[in-house]
Amino acid sequence: MTSFRFLHAADIHLDSPLHGLSRYEGLPVDEIRSATRAAFDNLVQCAIDEAVDFVVIAGDLFDGDWRDMGTGLYFAKAMGRLNQVGIPAFLLSGNHDAASVISRTVPWPPNVRLFGSKRPETHRLPDISVAIHGQSFATQAVTENLVIAYPQGDAHTFNIGMLHTALAGRQGHADYAPCSVDDLRSRGYDYWALGHVHEFEVVSTEPHVVFPGNVQGRTIRETGAKGAVLVNVADGEVTSVERIELDVIRWARLDVDCTGARMDELSDLLRSALVGLHGSNASGRPLIARVTLTGEMADAGAVRDGAAMLRDDVRAIASSISPDLFVEKVRVEVTEPARTTVAVGEDLGTMIEEAATDPDLTAAIGRDLERFMLAASTSLGEPEDGELRLSAARSDWAGVLGTASTALRSRLTREG
Repeated sequence: MTSFRFLHAADIHLDSPLHGLSRYEGLPVDEIRSATRAAFDNLVQCAIDEAVDFVVIAGDLFDGDWRDMGTGLYFAKAMGRLNQVGIPAFLLSGNHDAASVISRTVPWPPNVRLFGSKRPETHRLPDISVAIHGQSFATQAVTENLVIAYPQGDAHTFNIGMLHTALAGRQGHADYAPCSVDDLRSRGYDYWALGHVHEFEVVSTEPHVVFPGNVQGRTIRETGAKGAVLVNVADGEVTSVERIELDVIRWARLDVDCTGARMDELSDLLRSALVGLHGSNASGRPLIARVTLTGEMADAGAVRDGAAMLRDDVRAIASSISPDLFVEKVRVEVTEPARTTVAVGEDLGTMIEEAATDPDLTAAIGRDLERFMLAASTSLGEPEDGELRLSAARSDWAGVLGTASTALRSRLTREG
């Protein structure tokens, strides 16, 4: 057999829409909106620079039916770049771009080969003795084991299986096309190019079973580096699986332990944490962080009470550290230390303590505030995490009372 190399990608989600991110002040909305295209451009350029023999994309190239023809035209142009240098691309549809979902088409360049959805198909590259087997999703929710219908591997050939699946299950991913690693091994293939799971994972090396992850994180649920894998093969054996980073924007979570800190110390504490996060970002890519304040603070009530102002402060601090450091949300999860006495007077303190657990008071608050909170949400927009309005929007009146009681106790303690 000859030596060759190929690029394995999945879960491109081209032109994936923003889900509420545009309402967060200061986020680079245009960059986020175009990030999946920019990452895909990086994928195409990587294939050209590395002179790969072919590219495989294991499902969810598109995020759903195209909003307009621009998505299809962009993809055709990108594939045209590969066609000009003789690099074929093999695609299969996943749950987001199943045959039943995508209603529009444009003519693809001749190097693009899409697997059908009725049964497994095989495409062969005889010049390098490669056979690529795969089957697209016919519908969004494929719950049967597709692997059992895949053909046995060709003899004296490097066999690649393409499949969009969570295998026996992966946290946060629907259990589509379920199967086991033993099912995959039973086909006698040399490499399984999987998609659907958005985290990079080498599931097995005998044979190689690989999730490349998605090429671009799209929300805070998809943190860290994203990209594809470059696979080198020599004499019928996989010699290396190299992860290639292709993302253009990176997401991160930053937990800041505020235990024992005073209210007036928070700015310095947050600045230090954000400086550390920025310094650890060796990639140099723009970073979007969710900041969560944790730990026990005597001033927890005051921090919660001033959550909106604190959020603005955190974003201002991030902007002063770097123009490429952004804050998606600030979550306030600090709590008060356990109290053995009540400093604001025994009777008043007891009333405040019991308010959040009083069902009659909870019901009364709900009746009195429901219309007001509806009006507030209409005029102020959707609430962010940490706002009192968020609990009210969910009709969590006990949560409203709990937050308000903590803030009231904090204010009375400071003023007393």
